[in-house]
Amino acid sequence: MAIFFDESKKIFKLDTSSTTYAFAVHEGGYMFHLYYGAYLPDNNLLPLLYRGGFCSFHPNYPQYINNEISPDITPSEYSCYGTGDFRLSALQIKNADGNISTDIRYVSHRILKDKPALTGLPSLRSDTGDSETLEVTARDNATGAVVKLYYTVYLNLPVMTRSVIVENTSENAMDLERVFSTCLELPTMDYDMVHLYGQWFKERTVTERPLAHGIQTVASKRGSSSHNHNPFVALKQHGTTEENGSVYGINLIYSGNFSIDIEVDGRNTTRLIAGINPTDFTWHLEPGESFVSPEAVMVYTDKGIGEMSRIFHRTYMKHLIKSPWRDIERPVLINSWEAAYFDFDDDKLVEFAHEAAKMGVDMLVMDDGWFGVRNLDNCSLGDWYVNEKKLKGGLGKLIERVNAEGLKFGIWYEPEMISPDSDLYRAHPDWCLHVPGRDNSPARLQYVLDMSREDVRDNIFNQMYEVLANNKIDYVKWDFNRNLTEVGSALLPANRQKEIMHRFVLGTYDLMNRFVTAFPNILFENCSGGGGRFDAGMLYYSPQIWCSDNTDPIERLTIQFGTSMCYPVSTFGAHVSANSRASIQTRANVAMCGTFGYELDPRKLTDEEKALVREQIKDYRKYSKFVREGDLYRLIAPTDDPFRCAWQFVSPDKKETMVTSVIMRRPETAFYVLRLRGLDPNTLYKDSDTGEVYSGALLMNAGINLTDKVYNDGDSIVKYFTAE
Repeated sequence: MAIFFDESKKIFKLDTSSTTYAFAVHEGGYMFHLYYGAYLPDNNLLPLLYRGGFCSFHPNYPQYINNEISPDITPSEYSCYGTGDFRLSALQIKNADGNISTDIRYVSHRILKDKPALTGLPSLRSDTGDSETLEVTARDNATGAVVKLYYTVYLNLPVMTRSVIVENTSENAMDLERVFSTCLELPTMDYDMVHLYGQWFKERTVTERPLAHGIQTVASKRGSSSHNHNPFVALKQHGTTEENGSVYGINLIYSGNFSIDIEVDGRNTTRLIAGINPTDFTWHLEPGESFVSPEAVMVYTDKGIGEMSRIFHRTYMKHLIKSPWRDIERPVLINSWEAAYFDFDDDKLVEFAHEAAKMGVDMLVMDDGWFGVRNLDNCSLGDWYVNEKKLKGGLGKLIERVNAEGLKFGIWYEPEMISPDSDLYRAHPDWCLHVPGRDNSPARLQYVLDMSREDVRDNIFNQMYEVLANNKIDYVKWDFNRNLTEVGSALLPANRQKEIMHRFVLGTYDLMNRFVTAFPNILFENCSGGGGRFDAGMLYYSPQIWCSDNTDPIERLTIQFGTSMCYPVSTFGAHVSANSRASIQTRANVAMCGTFGYELDPRKLTDEEKALVREQIKDYRKYSKFVREGDLYRLIAPTDDPFRCAWQFVSPDKKETMVTSVIMRRPETAFYVLRLRGLDPNTLYKDSDTGEVYSGALLMNAGINLTDKVYNDGDSIVKYFTAE
């Protein structure tokens, strides 16, 4: 049994394969957090509650007459606002009289042998027998709010999930003003906060800093998870490395406004909450209505931040991504965007296909510019009908011609957007997000459709369905090229306008779910100006996401290393492009750490380059399975070494490994020894290039000497070993 309740001590103990999470129910129904960390065989944890004496400024719990426990210093299992806990609040409810004091007490619990799905939201899945779920029902007696806390633990992974459902059981309306998905208490501040920041063209750079007294936050209020911050944070104990040390990882399965807040109080204790950003959020609950929070995924390991990443990778590959493409080789595609931008017609695309086919490419993707009257980015979004002046034989004829060259066919969409210069906008100007009396702020010459509206979603679905159902399309690139402004809906009343940010995300999920259900064999790739919506919510519907519009391989090193902190390599949309300071071979070696494809005009390649592409695609087919299914080891981070970067894939059975190193700039010395990781020390491994045989122990402890030439800027090395 993974979840255990000690009736005498009123302690819940939740065990995964190597971790324990525990909290207690005390007199009066208060729920106090006890422990989260490495596995514990016992549950004698109540002494951990005491955090020293307190003064008159610390309020008492009404049920307690002693001065040992105060809501202001005691570790809360799910913190509430306004009743004595002055630290970060996970829950805040405004009741019918306008009061916002919130206080939930334990009522009952159930232990479930299955993991319930979250209505309208993506979440981790479970297979029969591999997880258990604890449902704790609590109640705020003053407001009639019933709060259900959900905890799922996985038996074979050190992973747990948290989510919350709030139901209004009273006779009066109430407003949720804060409803975070998880609250975690830690007894010290001895941690470095690791998170991923960036901007367009420079997403998910790893940064870290020691926790400080006060509040530190990673958040988005842009309507999407954004280029700027990712809904992921790790707390690693000081001194923790890739290979050793304690680390907690938290990731939200959510694609909208989020906030991960960490507060260190005057007693040097730490509280973390993660969930929907309360800025611009209020959810109105009429009697009988309920609200479901997004799911938070929590990982703990004492084996370093690299192992934390691998746990996330294994979890998402097994329990999050549900596309049939998760487990099969992805097609090598060539995308028309950097090759042609808007300047293409059917003949040019067929020429691309003809040349690409000779090199072994599997699929041609027609990017932006095929619909409406779109020849620039200033019109036609929302008009999803074929521009037959550009595709003169129609879409079906073009696909026939591309298929005749031996290639599959993919297409680009931006379903959540609308151009002011479009038939759809002229017919339905109220269908975009807008605020009465204010001008809309265009970005990229486009507005955002009100995805909270079912009629809007139906229109887009019907238009796209007509194209996808009547043409042989194997791939869809789903783009999202601006953030949300003037967030108002023509259909919602005034007291529900602050629900729109979240309703927008729910509407997008609904539309995506309709498409993946209707077309289960289409490969969907998400995109948002590159990696502006690279999050676990999107991965639930699409098994890969375009990692960044920046395809320069040296820049991609930082982007891909950062993305790998939480997300599997098989989800990284990564292509070889034409414009780069590095050789085409290095571009391919970096793109191999991803889905692999091309973003260039194949007609312009030299014969030598075409021969290299043929070999690159052969290598991709050779290595793709164990890159997709294997473990990633970040050997040298591009932010830790001014000259070199290196990473390694190890197959699940440890019988093969591939090591890649990129020379970002010429080092001051040619001497270079690289130590590998993750191998069986007692297994012998053969170097496929030289035929030399080394023990795993030697490769990991002494390393492999790569001092065989003078490396120049942009060079790269790939070594492949197989067990003897």
